[in-house]
Amino acid sequence: MSAHPGWTATLGPIHVAGGRVRLRPIKLSDAGTWSRIRMQDRGHLEPWEPTGQGSWESRNHLSNWPPLWSSLRSEARKGRMIPLAIELDGVFCGQLTVGNITRGALRSAWIGYWVAKEHNGKGVATAALALGVDHCFGPARLHRVEATVRPENLASQAVLRKVGFREEGILQRYLDVDGAWRDHILVAITTEEVPGSVCDRVVRAGKASW
Repeated sequence: MSAHPGWTATLGPIHVAGGRVRLRPIKLSDAGTWSRIRMQDRGHLEPWEPTGQGSWESRNHLSNWPPLWSSLRSEARKGRMIPLAIELDGVFCGQLTVGNITRGALRSAWIGYWVAKEHNGKGVATAALALGVDHCFGPARLHRVEATVRPENLASQAVLRKVGFREEGILQRYLDVDGAWRDHILVAITTEEVPGSVCDRVVRAGKASW
């Protein structure tokens, strides 16, 4: 039985210019699509992701998905993480992960996401992030959600702002990304800043529809 009040869950759909966006638990059968997107979008993804062991090809080969899937699901069952697939019109197109979930007096977590390059600029990441934050503040019963983003990643900063994240400061040499220690902007949002739901806010702003 899961120790996590927000796991498992299927979220959405919400409609954007790119199509119908939904979040669902990651599946073992996602291996082929996950690997294909990660391989073809290396130039789009690698500059923003933590440096890993081994080559990009070896880390993102389809044979690496089963152990990664198993590890993420294990963390979810222990209440430490919520690993979700992003679907566009029913097809896997990225991931959204809520991690480092802390209970007690803190009740916080970080959130991260990636979306296939071909769907950039179509509202997919914004919709997925809005669904994810609403889930954190709803069924997962968290109070604060934070994210970090490189100052150079203007597209991701724009997505975070649309959802309502505010900047709290600069974390200097915070994370080893793409082979070097990189500064990151820390952004966050708390339940008090979300009257109603984040998805409702995005819909009212004309960025999505039900």
